[in-house]
Amino acid sequence: MKLGFIGTGALSSAIVTGLKSLPGEKTSVVLSPRNEEIAAGLAAEFPDVRVAVDNQAVLDDCDTVMLGVRPQIAHDVLPQLRFRPDHHVVSLIATFSRDEIAAMIGPVKRVTKALPMPMIAIRMGPTIIFPPDADMAAFFGRLGTAIEVASESEFDALSVATATYASYFKYLETIHGWLKDNGVDDAKGRDYVASLFAALGQAPETTPDSSFAHLAADYATRGGINEQVLRELTEHGTFDQFRESLNGIHRRITAVS
Repeated sequence: MKLGFIGTGALSSAIVTGLKSLPGEKTSVVLSPRNEEIAAGLAAEFPDVRVAVDNQAVLDDCDTVMLGVRPQIAHDVLPQLRFRPDHHVVSLIATFSRDEIAAMIGPVKRVTKALPMPMIAIRMGPTIIFPPDADMAAFFGRLGTAIEVASESEFDALSVATATYASYFKYLETIHGWLKDNGVDDAKGRDYVASLFAALGQAPETTPDSSFAHLAADYATRGGINEQVLRELTEHGTFDQFRESLNGIHRRITAVS
């Protein structure tokens, strides 16, 4: 595989970083010069990574091309490029349907959608793939967990979950802030919260037969402090509002698609 990236933003950078952290990895990578600072940094760090003179040079030198351009400029950038029928194009642009991407890249016969998370840089986290593709499942499976889906509607629904990252960290920040307000050292509180939730994140894997509802019930000991917080958040409609936010993101994604 000769792998190229059109658009060198944070996600493209994370994929390259995760890939090049694999022992003995020698895949040739060619980067778009679009984000000069990120591209130059990756090329300086990894010997098998170089920056092309322009986007067309990426296409001319690669057989597998990942699209990481911003949705706002995709319609301006992609139709201007000369794709080959034998290119395997992997779109990282979550808000564009596979058909819409295919319409912008001309003769390409093999178009795949993929959505990794930023933690792919340290080879963690899931990447959803549509349609199922053995090559991309193997590629992203080396960088975390590859999840192939059979329909674009399922891909869109799973994509909604990626809209929750910032809210998750705000949740942790609220706990951390409360600890500081109550006399806990800043660094000590941060380390405690990070370690606590890293450990909690292992619960679904250590009890694979338990649903999330079952885990919530297990941790909400009757009459205990977990039960109290869960009850109060539920009574205030926190989780209903959260679900409505997810509905809104789904409407946004599917409307664009």
